[in-house]
Amino acid sequence: MAFEDALHTLTLSDDGSYTAYSKEYDEHYHSTKDGALKESLQKHVIPAFELIEKDEVNILDICYGLGFNTLATILYYRQNRPQTKLNIFSPELDASLVKSLKDFSYPKEFQKLREIIVALSKEGIYEDEQLFIELFLGDAREYVTKFEDFFDIVYQDAFSPSSNPVLWTQEYFRDIAKAMKKEGILTTYSTAFRTRLALYENGFHIYLNEGEGYRTATLASQMQLLNAVSVNMEHKIACNPDMKSLRDETSH
Repeated sequence: MAFEDALHTLTLSDDGSYTAYSKEYDEHYHSTKDGALKESLQKHVIPAFELIEKDEVNILDICYGLGFNTLATILYYRQNRPQTKLNIFSPELDASLVKSLKDFSYPKEFQKLREIIVALSKEGIYEDEQLFIELFLGDAREYVTKFEDFFDIVYQDAFSPSSNPVLWTQEYFRDIAKAMKKEGILTTYSTAFRTRLALYENGFHIYLNEGEGYRTATLASQMQLLNAVSVNMEHKIACNPDMKSLRDETSH
């Protein structure tokens, strides 16, 4: 429990893994109902894994937070596609949070990743033959503009649009679209119409991520996906003519 501080408290989620509550954003880092580890796997890692099959995969993890998406990705690829080279890039505004993660109560599945957890907590970088991870301590909006046509996968996992709107605006997703490869996959827990609209306005096709035991989430790609359940955005826009996507000028 050494992890807890003035801004964070530990919370046991329903799958038995711990998440944390941010007093600053008044939100948990994960759904306490879906569970921290389960949410990372079902809403981000597995759906992207199933759609992107390459020898080398570049992943943008927005934002690093407690590190579950990055760590679950490493674990899942090692178990299912160990020959794949992973390059993971993740911005995180809260430097003190990152430094505290060496003391976080991670699920037992992450015990074998202890060396990586400590290295990222202390140095913000880790590299071996099959893995490169870079944490950027600072503004995610600034960070994503450094990349163009680069990412195969984007985990859009910032705090919610109501708590952290600057990472959900139309202009933000424009920069994300530029940073991604056209065939890349974006995953997000958000099913909000305004989120999907901001993606759609930047050329993304919108799909459902649904399955047993977790709440429906969203997949998006600038290419059409086969065997994915499409969201009819034209119909939804016609039914919600007054709804607008978040914009930078109204998000502050």
